[in-house]
Order: sequence, then C-alpha cells, then structure tokens
Amino acid sequence: MEEKIQNIIMQALKNLADELENPELENPNVQTKIYGNEGNLDSLALVSFITDVEEMIDLEFNTNITLADEKAMSSRNSPFKDVETLTQYIQNLLEEK
Repeated sequence: MEEKIQNIIMQALKNLADELENPELENPNVQTKIYGNEGNLDSLALVSFITDVEEMIDLEFNTNITLADEKAMSSRNSPFKDVETLTQYIQNLLEEK
C-alpha cells in the first residue's frame, strides 16, 4: 500500500511540474519537499495537488479521503512537508477506514 500511495503522490507532483515550471518536481522522490519552508508548492498549487491526490486515491483504493481537514491543518507537524510524511499520513487515513 505504501508504494502505491508514494506513486500517486509523485505522479501528482509530476503533473504539476510543467504547470509550475518547477524542474524539481519532474523526478520527485520520498524526500521531495511539498509545502512549507522549503516546499515546492505555494498555497494555490497545494490546493490543486490535494485535489489530484484525493481523486487518484479514490480511483486506486475505491475510498474517499479528505486531506485538507482540520486535523491536517492544525497538526503541529504538517503532513504536507514531504512525500514521505504525506505517504504515512494517507496510509493512516486509509487504515482508519
């Protein structure tokens, strides 16, 4: 499951690479920064990214999850820090379902 989630996140980042003209997103890895101090996405791009990931998770796992909820946004350590952190967050959400 973890590898599928990582692939979804990395594909969503690749999809944004051209749009954002950000070469760092063309070949993301588990350490690729998503959002925050060193993140590759601004708040507007993050919204688009979250929407894409939620749709791709729904297609792959046949379940709806909400990534941008109060729990995620009020969390001391943002789940959107990097690919690895977001993968773990999504995996926890899916296991709770």
